[in-house]
Amino acid sequence: MRIHVPLALSPGATLSLPDAAAHHVARVMRRREGDTLVLFDGHGVEVSAHIIEMSRRDVRVEIDECLATLPESPLAVHLGLAVGKGDRMDFAIQKAVELGVAAVTPLYTHHGDVRLKGERAQKKRDHWQAVAISACEQCRRATVPTIYPAIGLDEWLAARDETLRLVLHPYGAGPLPEMASPGSAALLVGPEGGLSEEEVARAHAHGFHAWIIGPRILRMETAPVVALSLLQARYGDL
Repeated sequence: MRIHVPLALSPGATLSLPDAAAHHVARVMRRREGDTLVLFDGHGVEVSAHIIEMSRRDVRVEIDECLATLPESPLAVHLGLAVGKGDRMDFAIQKAVELGVAAVTPLYTHHGDVRLKGERAQKKRDHWQAVAISACEQCRRATVPTIYPAIGLDEWLAARDETLRLVLHPYGAGPLPEMASPGSAALLVGPEGGLSEEEVARAHAHGFHAWIIGPRILRMETAPVVALSLLQARYGDL
């Protein structure tokens, strides 16, 4: 059982699990004193621990030793993903994390019909970050990718400095460019209605290569899964 605990994790230390983790351990998993757990801090540190005390509201553990962690992919991909409706974003973020994505920024685009403001935007970001954490717990990643606040496409494009920059586009596009392992990549995936021609042109102006990943047009939650799989197979660790 792996649990994300965003605290310093040092062998010999004792600590109380955060409320959500304590509830999961005590009420969902029904662990007892003496049971062992695996904790990770989200920044690459993973430890074994055992429960030393449990109460109705508190679970205290003692950290036993540091554990070897899975290495991160040699290809750090920053996914720019147009904000989608319902659970499509949850699915895309979950699978992107499992496939080794380094960061995700939700994007507002011309054909995207979801706009988040104020408290709702923060709640959505917190929710998506929780999805990423849960995916890391399942797939054994010890480093949790950051889910950044949703921003406009132009702002995201202007900030890109990755070696390889790709925009998924079904028209006038080509295969992956021939190059040695780039180390870093930016991947732009549009909304259900696709990116506008003007948005694709602006991506090109920022050094993005239009990439087509097959003969069929994929849904916005499917496209990043396929694209990340291909990128990790070519340049990463799949």
